[in-house]
Amino acid sequence: MSTGNDMQNPAVLLEIGTEEIPSRFLPDAIRDLRELAARTFAEYRVDHGEISVYATPRRLALMVAGVASAQKDMVKEVFGPAKKAAFDDQGQPTKAAAGFAASLGIPVSSLSLKLKGKGEYVVAVIEEKGAETNAVLPGILKKIILSLHFPKSMRWGSGSMTFVRPIAWILAVSGRERIDIEIDGMKSGNQTRGHRFLSPASFQIRDISSYKNFLETNFVVLDQEKRREVILKSMGQLLQNTGMEVIADDGLLETVTFLVEYPVPVLCSFDREYLKLPKELLITVMKDHQKYFAVQDAAGNLSNSFIVISNTKGENAETVRVGAERVIKARFDDAKFYYSEDTAKPLAERVGHLADVTFHDQLGSLLEKTDRISAIAEYLAEKLLPAARERTVRASRLLKADLITGVVREFPELQGIMGKYYALHDREDGDIADALEEQYLPKSFGDRLPKSEMGAVTSLADKIDNVTAFFSIGLIPTGSEDPFALRRQAMGVVSILLDRGYALSLKEIFDFALGSMKQVKNPGTVMENIMNFMAQRTEFILSSAGYQQEIIRAVIHLAFSNPLQGITARMDALAAAQKETAFPDFLLAIKRVNNIVPKTPTPPVQPSLFLQDEEKDLHAAAAAAGDALVPALEHRDFAAALKAILPLTSPINSFFDRVLVMDKKEEIRTNRLSLLKEVWETVAPVADFSKFQS
Repeated sequence: MSTGNDMQNPAVLLEIGTEEIPSRFLPDAIRDLRELAARTFAEYRVDHGEISVYATPRRLALMVAGVASAQKDMVKEVFGPAKKAAFDDQGQPTKAAAGFAASLGIPVSSLSLKLKGKGEYVVAVIEEKGAETNAVLPGILKKIILSLHFPKSMRWGSGSMTFVRPIAWILAVSGRERIDIEIDGMKSGNQTRGHRFLSPASFQIRDISSYKNFLETNFVVLDQEKRREVILKSMGQLLQNTGMEVIADDGLLETVTFLVEYPVPVLCSFDREYLKLPKELLITVMKDHQKYFAVQDAAGNLSNSFIVISNTKGENAETVRVGAERVIKARFDDAKFYYSEDTAKPLAERVGHLADVTFHDQLGSLLEKTDRISAIAEYLAEKLLPAARERTVRASRLLKADLITGVVREFPELQGIMGKYYALHDREDGDIADALEEQYLPKSFGDRLPKSEMGAVTSLADKIDNVTAFFSIGLIPTGSEDPFALRRQAMGVVSILLDRGYALSLKEIFDFALGSMKQVKNPGTVMENIMNFMAQRTEFILSSAGYQQEIIRAVIHLAFSNPLQGITARMDALAAAQKETAFPDFLLAIKRVNNIVPKTPTPPVQPSLFLQDEEKDLHAAAAAAGDALVPALEHRDFAAALKAILPLTSPINSFFDRVLVMDKKEEIRTNRLSLLKEVWETVAPVADFSKFQS
């Protein structure tokens, strides 16, 4: 990296000092600031080297290495009026030409003509000498600051500027020179500040190369990656030789990294009595409410220790520990109270109270949703888990009961998890308890899927109802808008069906679900919308699994009416067939058929109208292929299905080589088109071969 000592290509430093910025905003701010800096320097035609961006709760810092001493020169062509308007019959410039030249500050004599489109136009070639970089840097940095946007911004004082938090100072330096900018009455300087409490005074930055080290001596670890490593390493050292380890949590680690400027871990503990509460409840209280790291032993059991990442010196550790332990005790006491209250009443007795909670104003209460889920779950269980039908229905009735418990009201992220604990407390069957937790899986694309059969069925029932119910009232995701997470729900349905290999099609499942809905307007349109929506999600999942786009396009139309596992088996067979030498010839032949067959209905083929052997041979070959296809498709033997239709290549080619399809006689012409359509419809149940590239 160039430094302030390299005056030919000095580094540029911009630091925006603020009040504490919420940690969740900073990862995106780092990315946006880097992209914005690159774009703005390019716009001003200033070359540069590496761009580095750093963020702490109190500052955003941009360092641009090797900044060129001057802008690049620019040569540009500016088109003016057409030749006819710019010059008269004697070739003399008109007022239009003179005005155009004057607007650019150049003599008329420097204008030339150039072809543009279908005519000639006056053109001026403008050469713009690049200015010294120091002259344009104030504009560059000011634009960068004013162009930064955040999910939430605020105004402060009497100014009109908005930013994520009030700006306290602006540091702007090029090499050893200060860059003077002013924004909303605030002027930049060459001063920064250290840690708010440990080193609050301002100090000058005279050399950019020592900027980061200077901040560290003032208790600010500027580089977020270094702070992350310090946190991880120091926690490991803190637990060394204890037999314990931190419970890994990347989300919490990122949050804490952007909460502190000077990370120092402190080991704390709580009363073992609290370990009687569910592990997930304790971890959630520590993580979400306090940003503490939970600790476990080598066997994975939750320990009564936890780690606080303080933002102060190590000698203050005892004060931090006492305060953290006092706070966590109060939090755990609250959790213990809620859990005790919740377990005093069985889940089954809470189901009726779901009638008092609105699921959606057009879809009724949570009890009505539970009724719909139960109906779908029973339908699925009859087909997939007949021996566990009653228990599956029992589980589906209890699915949403934990939503009205104290713990889940306080910690919504524990929905399902607490339902499992409450079910086990009520001595419900273990598989019913597992289903209550697994109903929400997968929580995102690529997330873990339900392990138990009952969990898979109840998860399907819940997600199918969500998609069907919202589509039935016209609340369909559009663009980036998906307030009810229906895309995630739909992908969960597809992922579970593919994982389990259930012999159920999306159409029969959603037919049942939609049929169970009350007073659905235009059910045909609703079903068509659901089909298209599910096909899009299925295509995305298949593409993510590595299948070629042309194979996906060839079978995706079958995804709604056929079991999804059959779709993947079909695609595997097609991928294998593509490697066979006979497949390209078959593809060319069958696409010749598709290119000529009418899209409208045709009458049945009449063999009595065949005039040539090639017609008879093709008809016989299509019949033989169809006879072989039926059992192959019934048994999902798609390799055999493809083997049955590949022999059509030769009779198709012979037909086209020797038979005139568009015969002058209408009945002959129509019969030949019917024959070709019969051939196409014979192979269509395998795939839409028109989607393949030749």
